[in-house]
Amino acid sequence: MIDVATIKIRAGDGGDGRVSFRHERFVPKGGPDGGDGGNGGSVYLVSDNNMATLMDFRSRPNYKAESGVPGGHKKMTGSGGSDLFIKVPVGTLVYEVAEEGGNEGKNWNAGKSGEKLVGDLKENDQKLLLAKGGVGGKGNYHFKSSVNRTPYEYTPGTKGEAKTLKFEIKMVADVGFVGMPNAGKSTLINQLTNAHAKVANYPFTTLNPNLGTCKLKNGREIVIADIPGLIEGASEGKGLGFEFLRHVERTRLLVHLIDPYNEEIFAWMSSKRTSSGTDAKLNKNTEYEEVCQYVFELYKKVRTELEKRGGNLPEKSEIVVINKLDLTEVKEAFPHILKFFKKEKIEVLGISAYTGEGTEKLKDKIMEKLETIPTMPVFEVEPIVKTYTIENLPNKRMVRRIVPKKLLLHKKKW
Repeated sequence: MIDVATIKIRAGDGGDGRVSFRHERFVPKGGPDGGDGGNGGSVYLVSDNNMATLMDFRSRPNYKAESGVPGGHKKMTGSGGSDLFIKVPVGTLVYEVAEEGGNEGKNWNAGKSGEKLVGDLKENDQKLLLAKGGVGGKGNYHFKSSVNRTPYEYTPGTKGEAKTLKFEIKMVADVGFVGMPNAGKSTLINQLTNAHAKVANYPFTTLNPNLGTCKLKNGREIVIADIPGLIEGASEGKGLGFEFLRHVERTRLLVHLIDPYNEEIFAWMSSKRTSSGTDAKLNKNTEYEEVCQYVFELYKKVRTELEKRGGNLPEKSEIVVINKLDLTEVKEAFPHILKFFKKEKIEVLGISAYTGEGTEKLKDKIMEKLETIPTMPVFEVEPIVKTYTIENLPNKRMVRRIVPKKLLLHKKKW
């Protein structure tokens, strides 16, 4: 999945003003009639529900709007350039990237060198103006006066804005599934929603995030996101899930799914159990300590990676879910796991994503949690600040250009 892309955009330039004079029969000195240049087209971003990735921007990284047409004779204004509308997926964050040697003010993101968040397109058909087109120049008609009857002055059109942008998709979802590989996240999203995520008995079956919609008892539909599994060391580039954690940054609630089944531990427990008596019960309780410690270690590994990712992930509300209650060993161990996590002041639910056991209770818990969480996390967007150069200073004196008369005599077009 292509969820990060960098492009360059440029608005259209304004058309130059025209230097021309009225030439008609019986009108030997018609005076100046040069028209103004047209304005350049601007560049807009538009969010579109029909797009899911940023793949289109890999093959086409440069975009330019139409420039304005120079002015014509008879005081005709040149036509303006058409605006350029670039479609991006809903949930796209837009960063303006500082040019090399540019002046980075206090609004620039210190965490990402030279990047400033200027847009968050989280609704369908949302528009964002990013580069404004240049203004058309003035024709020589504007420079006539009582002492300058045949002006050869005109002003050129201003340049359109040029920027480098970085796009980053953060999926718009209410609930995000996180956990180690093969924890059953894809099976669960298939059980709760109408998604058809790939399911197989090996790690990293999920290579791209999956989305699905789930209807709760209160009649509300929520969106659930499932991302590839996290492994220890993901923050250092291992595995796939860490790179996709950006997709659950916008979610309101995390469901942390844990698979407690470890074949080696349960095989060891089976071989060590005594056949009868009180000793068997005491030994059984001691053996389940190993399972509880193993499950808690899995929980801590994922939490560590979330904290290393930073942002708002560590503070998000979460529901811890023990999966695979359809296995006899896990079913027997679950009361001990529940008791162990209770000591750590962590609430735990038990489900079987495969059979659907406990999933209704999980949906009720999700509904209960979402009612107390704000609608959607807000990303702080900085206002787009126009950068002025000597060419586009608003208060500088008007710079006129003078066309030599000899060029006009040779019917040079301006």
